[in-house]
Amino acid sequence: MAEGEAVEVPNKQVILRDYVSGFPKESDFMVRTSTIRLKVPEGSNAVLVKNLYLSCDPYMRSRMTKLEGSYVESFVPGSPISGFGASRVLDSGHPNFKKGDLIWGITGWEEYSLITTPETLFKIEHTDVPLSYYTGLLGMPGLTAYAGFYDVASPKKGEYVFISAASGAVGQLVGQFAKLLGCFVVGSAGSKAKVDLLKNKFGFDEAVNYKEEQDLEAALKMYFPNGIDIYFENVGGKMLDAVLVNMRLYGRIPMCGMISQYNYEQPEGVHNLFCLIAKRIRMQGFLVFDYYHMYPKFLDTVLPLIREGKITYVEDIVEGLENGPAALIGLFYGRNVGKQVVIVARE
Repeated sequence: MAEGEAVEVPNKQVILRDYVSGFPKESDFMVRTSTIRLKVPEGSNAVLVKNLYLSCDPYMRSRMTKLEGSYVESFVPGSPISGFGASRVLDSGHPNFKKGDLIWGITGWEEYSLITTPETLFKIEHTDVPLSYYTGLLGMPGLTAYAGFYDVASPKKGEYVFISAASGAVGQLVGQFAKLLGCFVVGSAGSKAKVDLLKNKFGFDEAVNYKEEQDLEAALKMYFPNGIDIYFENVGGKMLDAVLVNMRLYGRIPMCGMISQYNYEQPEGVHNLFCLIAKRIRMQGFLVFDYYHMYPKFLDTVLPLIREGKITYVEDIVEGLENGPAALIGLFYGRNVGKQVVIVARE
């Protein structure tokens, strides 16, 4: 092989067969092997990476449907899906990245990816923490929790905080941020194991298994007899309805996600919206992309907390790209305990 000539290697990929209706199934995906040249095209500013860890995130469900006017693009049937991941640079045409760098950002669900929008990538400078954390705690979910709680919710010490999907990638961090601030924190989850995790691992004051509650509104009244100041919304639907009745005056609801609604053709209605007026509640949606400028400040805040053992993080890790579809689909059935991560290759 001549000097500078690129080697071509097999590249295993996860492909979306077609747009999805209802709950996704493993059969909506297939794993195929193509080939890729391990060199950035001449004159390109793209970055070629070897993917190490891939993140399974609820927002990816909306990308399995043909979307118009959404904040994210739909996946293309017949092509590899994409999402957040942590990767190693193999070749680069971009001045900010060089061979050997570790990065996190949007990449393909495949062994190797040619990333043509490297402006969206973050270089990983701190490697004294697990690299997988950059798909969760130190990546998109971590920044989401930080921005949603500290900026959108505007919390104060001693306030009453409720978090849905509290054992997930974002919720577990919001709860710990709230406890560090001196708030009273209750989380909801869908199993006894997850409830135990919230109370015994993450330090929540209380936790509720929403699947065992016949009357969510009454259950929340029991946990919050004086009402809720901040509801960190990850679920939507009946949960949101029950929370609205239990909010305090001038409460805040950061709208992070609505995982209970993603698989419905016709989402459930919310009936208690008048509470927003009567209680002067501020309900605000937000996207992590609007807070990328806060990432250095976020790292300065969170890295010391990790190193001092003041923040803990639970991951649910599966190994092998071929097991990625099952792991991703499991999010919508509550199978994961903690942040769902797929290992593509070990360092």
